[in-house]
Amino acid sequence: MPAVPSAPDRPHVAVIGAGPAGLTSAWLLARDGVPVTVIEAHPDLVGGISRTEVYRSAAAGGLDFRFDIGGHRFFSKSAEVENLWTELLDRDMLERPRKSRILYGGKFYDYPLRAGQALANLGPVESARCVASYLHARLFPVPEPKSFEDWVCNRFGRRLFNIFFKTYTEKVWGMKCRDISADWAAQRIRGLSLSRAIWNALLPKRGAKQGQGNRSTQITSLIDSFRYPRLGPGMMWEEAARRIRAAGGTILMGSRATAVERLPDGSSQGLRVHVAGPDGSRTAIDADHVISSAPLRELVTALAPAPSRDVLDAAAALKYRDFLTVALIVRPTKPFDDNWIYIHEPGVKVGRVQNFGSWSPELVPDPNLACYGLEYFCFEGDGLWTSGDDELVALASRELQQLGLVRGGDVIDGHVVRQPKAYPVYDDGYDAKVETIRAGISSGFPGLHLVGRNGMHKYNNQDHSMMTAMLVARNILAGRELRDPWKVNEDAEYHEAGDRGGSGSASGLRLVPTARR
Repeated sequence: MPAVPSAPDRPHVAVIGAGPAGLTSAWLLARDGVPVTVIEAHPDLVGGISRTEVYRSAAAGGLDFRFDIGGHRFFSKSAEVENLWTELLDRDMLERPRKSRILYGGKFYDYPLRAGQALANLGPVESARCVASYLHARLFPVPEPKSFEDWVCNRFGRRLFNIFFKTYTEKVWGMKCRDISADWAAQRIRGLSLSRAIWNALLPKRGAKQGQGNRSTQITSLIDSFRYPRLGPGMMWEEAARRIRAAGGTILMGSRATAVERLPDGSSQGLRVHVAGPDGSRTAIDADHVISSAPLRELVTALAPAPSRDVLDAAAALKYRDFLTVALIVRPTKPFDDNWIYIHEPGVKVGRVQNFGSWSPELVPDPNLACYGLEYFCFEGDGLWTSGDDELVALASRELQQLGLVRGGDVIDGHVVRQPKAYPVYDDGYDAKVETIRAGISSGFPGLHLVGRNGMHKYNNQDHSMMTAMLVARNILAGRELRDPWKVNEDAEYHEAGDRGGSGSASGLRLVPTARR
């Protein structure tokens, strides 16, 4: 696309972070003739957590294996998001079948669960115990349940809680279920949730009676396919970066925004971003607007002049959950075609196993090999995070064999990628902390806009992060706020149900655990 000359009255915009939110806003602005400068810390790759990592394996003949950090289904209820994906890649988007299963007790459970399969896997004795546990919970519930554990046990019985809730929830969030609030459970476990799928599978109910005013109890159908870039999600954001540059924008790779300074009244532009380059050089970018998808905790400490003590304290108290992926190149003697498998086995540390070839065959260059990504949820600095790469590859190899997904000797190579600040933690009072920060930025730094998952400390998926960026870009182009990007939230059922491009917006909070009060 040829460069679009910018009008002299166009604002200059600096964008911190080249993930889906940052690049979406930068492309929409650059496409409209606004000069933009994007600042990205990674030396080579754009896309943030939606990047595509490439590993050249000497053990596999020097072939390049590509893998996805976290798994990104390109499916959205927003027509605007779907149209942007099509605009950027079009024919490079594959239509892929969706398949996910749960592994528990050495057996697979389809999702949604099928009654016959669930009963066969659990067996008549365990199924009867689950029913008895449920009946006991209904007759003798925990009074005034305060924890996630109490709430789930009250509603489904302790045996189903232990089988399908406890292990995976605690792996992902690093919190005991008894320390997660019942409020989260009451809001999260609804509609197309695992709990309802399990219970309907064990005790199928008749359809809702005609003429009743309440919602039907029938589970919404899961999506059975999604789009996916043939070379992984990073392909989308590499194309966005290419178009931004072609439109006259600048992307500074390997660079960090060290400070965001509010300029004195009367300055031609309102903000100055101080940037440290990959060679240690220091530059400053003056901008009318700054769009930040950097972690909110880090952004606040980089503001100048420093905000008030309550804002600084609120930012310091924000927490993040981190994870790492161990990509194993294997001989698939026990092949499976799932996109990913949720691991509910308590005897292993891995939380989820991805099969990259099922996302796109082009991620795995040798059809005689497979590449599996084992995801470990952790906190930056803990034992898993600080383990050496060789230790992690050995751990992942043992656990993959223990789970029965490979045989001894199948693993021929491995590679580790650590992802800090993958998930913002919604702990006790996080919302009040975020609101304090928002108020401080709004009053003290006009022209500074927050977007994306970490930029807003909101557990958004890729498309909702893009929507926040779209609204900010639209507001900048209009010269006033047309819509509040903080109103973009995520439905907990979002990526499992609904129509693609069904509406121009989406709402509803995607819920993650909060500590019990």
